[in-house]
Formats: sequence, structure tokens, C-alpha cells
Amino acid sequence: MPYIAPRDASCACCRPGPLGRRGLLGLGFVAAAAGLLRPARAAEGQYDSMLLSCIDPRMVEPVHDWMTQRGLRGQYSQFVIAGAAIGVVAEPFEDWHEAFWENLATSVKLHKIHRVIAVDHRDCGAAKIAYGAGSVATPDAETALHRDVAGQFRAQVAKHFPDLQVETELMALDGSVVTFD
Repeated sequence: MPYIAPRDASCACCRPGPLGRRGLLGLGFVAAAAGLLRPARAAEGQYDSMLLSCIDPRMVEPVHDWMTQRGLRGQYSQFVIAGAAIGVVAEPFEDWHEAFWENLATSVKLHKIHRVIAVDHRDCGAAKIAYGAGSVATPDAETALHRDVAGQFRAQVAKHFPDLQVETELMALDGSVVTFD
């Protein structure tokens, strides 16, 4: 027989009354009825963008925070791949390219996006794998490499999806961003 802990009246979720389980559930219904909770979106609908970002765990929160600061929370689909734009254009990752283009096509069709935002980052291991450690040995070399990759990415998006806007960014580990035109 499984162990069941006794109810603790000092615990807000166990105590009866407005803050007990039923009270919390009731508050959820009230908030939903009042429109305070963001309604769930259908899979198909109008969204702003697709975000392309890197798998590096150090970048998950900074990229999310940056998108939120831009007012895009809940307004984008996301494709995460090692190197972000590097993973889409670099020859060593050629086997991954088609997966990105198919996902972008799906986001265009289902989400009716009008732009793709590629966020590469500094100190990227995929850059070292694809182009060699010397290609990112100095901050200037690293910036030049990412600027070149951004140009290749823009050109490929224009070839596949000429109507999509493209933004290419380079994020530092502290969350600061350089935009490539």
C-alpha cells in the first residue's frame, strides 16, 4: 500500500478554504473567465516569426529573454539546431539543412510567418567544428565569420522564400546583441 502523507493544515494547498486546492482551482477559472490568462492558440494562425537559435544551453534563457523584450513572446515558432545559421549553411552540417528548410516551410504554411530571425552566438562550438578554431580565435575574426554566415543565410532564405524578411543577429554570452544587415 502506498504511503499517503497526512494533511497539513499549515500548507496552503492542503488547508480548506479560499487558498486550498478548490480555492486555487476556482481562482484559475475566475482568471480565465476574466481573460487574465493567455488563451491557447490553435496550431494554425497568424504568428510573427520563426526563431532560429542554437542548442547551446547557455543561450536558452538569453535568447528567450531577448525575444520577450522585443514583444514577441508567444508570437514565434522556433527551430533549434547546433550553430543556428551555421547549422543551416555550413557544409559539415549538410545533412541537417533540409530539416530546417522543411520546418521553415511548415511554419510559413501553418503559422503564416512573415520573417525568420536567426540568432547565432559567440563562443559557439559548432562554429569551431564547421570552420576551425582559428576562425573564431579573436573577437574580430569571430564577428567576421558570423557576418559571413549571416550573409549566406540571408541569400539562402531569399532563394527559398523570397517574401520572407530575414534578421540575423549575433548574441554575446551576456545577452547583448549585434545585428547584421
